[in-house]
Amino acid sequence: MTAPSTLVLWDIDLTLVDYSGIGRRWYGEALTTVLGVEISHVPVFPGRTERSITTEILLAHDAEPTEDNIARMYAELVRLATEDDLATAGRALPGATEILAALADRDDVVQSLVTGNLPEVAAHKLIPFGLDGFIDLEIGGYGTLSEDRHELVLAAIGAAGDKHATTFTPDSVIVIGDTPHDIAAALHHDAVGIGVATGRHTAEQLAAAGAHAVLDDLSDTPAVLACLLGCVGSGTRANGGRIPFRA
Repeated sequence: MTAPSTLVLWDIDLTLVDYSGIGRRWYGEALTTVLGVEISHVPVFPGRTERSITTEILLAHDAEPTEDNIARMYAELVRLATEDDLATAGRALPGATEILAALADRDDVVQSLVTGNLPEVAAHKLIPFGLDGFIDLEIGGYGTLSEDRHELVLAAIGAAGDKHATTFTPDSVIVIGDTPHDIAAALHHDAVGIGVATGRHTAEQLAAAGAHAVLDDLSDTPAVLACLLGCVGSGTRANGGRIPFRA
């Protein structure tokens, strides 16, 4: 079998699914269980990793971000994700299923994740809407790894290359997300950064962050597919004056 030549790395929250408000609730409950205090400081969530958010929350509530404290918070977050009825707590965003399915039908493409979520939580967020079946969860970059999102991209590229016995060059890697953090993580490795304006950042903000292309949403499958595959190997870079694609 020919090795895939393109690696597509998806963000989850507000890119593929919308679980608005659930992170604040989970962290509040986890903090009460672990430290016995009510949450009084709520960090900015979009584009952040769980390690970064957990560290900030612990410090804000006078607890050291030791590996033990972080692990206890992680365990509570996984428990809450497992016990929550995520099928009713959130929704798949328009076009998410269709574009994942279209890419999954291609032998030259492999899909995974670069997400700030914990691996277990990432799976739980995708499963209610059947999105997990299109994505190789084993080769993703997850929020347990680092406070810096660009390290998640590097981990996913390395894992995908090892699994498929190939090298994914920077211009064959597409990172898709709804925040400037996603774009910055892609550009850090000279990968293709695609913005999706379905979160809290506008298309203009994503373009200003250096996105190679910006999508209003994922609803037009042929247009999104053409955008993604058209960016692969194009040699264009965010500082090259390219006008963002709008679907």
